[in-house]
Amino acid sequence: MDVLVTGGCGYIGSHLVPKLQAAADVDRVVVLDSLVSGSPRALFGCFDDGLDFRRGDVREYGDVESAMREVDRVVHLAAITGAASTHDRREETFAVNYDGTENVLTAAGKLGVDHVVFASSCNIYGRATSTDIDETVDPDPINPYAETKYQSEDLLADYCEEYDMTGTALRMATNFGYSPAVRFNLVVNHFVFRAVTGRPLTVYGDGSNWRPFVHVDDAARAYERAVREPDAWDELVYNVGSNGGNYRIEEIAEVVRDEVGPVDITYLEDEHPGPSYHVNFDRLDDTGFDTEHTLREGVRDLAARFRDSELNAHAAVGGTDSDR
Repeated sequence: MDVLVTGGCGYIGSHLVPKLQAAADVDRVVVLDSLVSGSPRALFGCFDDGLDFRRGDVREYGDVESAMREVDRVVHLAAITGAASTHDRREETFAVNYDGTENVLTAAGKLGVDHVVFASSCNIYGRATSTDIDETVDPDPINPYAETKYQSEDLLADYCEEYDMTGTALRMATNFGYSPAVRFNLVVNHFVFRAVTGRPLTVYGDGSNWRPFVHVDDAARAYERAVREPDAWDELVYNVGSNGGNYRIEEIAEVVRDEVGPVDITYLEDEHPGPSYHVNFDRLDDTGFDTEHTLREGVRDLAARFRDSELNAHAAVGGTDSDR
């Protein structure tokens, strides 16, 4: 099969592309990326006859259709991320995340794509009082990022019904860990960087809000499996993470302090703590997928990459085995 990955130079995409290239049943990977927030360096080691890179914007339908020609399946990752920051970028967020998704689905329907895997997020659950949120719980998005993800799930359902294709939306837990396009506006990675540099870890609110976490490598593996084995992922939506991966934010700060080094943890209790959701991942178990990386392992690995010049030199020339 030929697979299109939108946002392939991003945090998850830079892990996913080499996994697809290594798959025996994938002949060609097409990457569509605007390079506004990503960089070509995220694809170091990936360029061969099986990779087709297209610079383009999902807001431009022509860019999307051109990249999707002769493609069998799609993983749609391209989006404006950083949920809290989208309050100040509402119009742009809807243009990229919702209108861009509509362009992807329109092209997929027109060109006869078999299957579309869409990057949704557990962030759509908002501030939920339940501590066992499964896919049947009604989401309550509290920021433009979450709104666009939830509304795009409805788009996916509509297009799958209208056209002869299937679709899967992966409601991803909050990512952490190293990738070639690692992000530091995510709480675990941000805390690790602050700890490595000896600065205090700042927790908004009292730290009691819940969040599920998943390593970026596990996230990429989930997308790989969902696009290659759609028959095993026959529900429209899946929460992606692990039941043991739900943590309070105060616990995240304590894990980083324990694993990286002695730093102070400060609490800004007058500040809004953001979303809180404790998620159930039992439906994911039915696909046969299981996560492989723990939070502590991911924290230790990321800290080591800041400190170990040999590890970083190896990553620069080809990546670790886990990157593949």
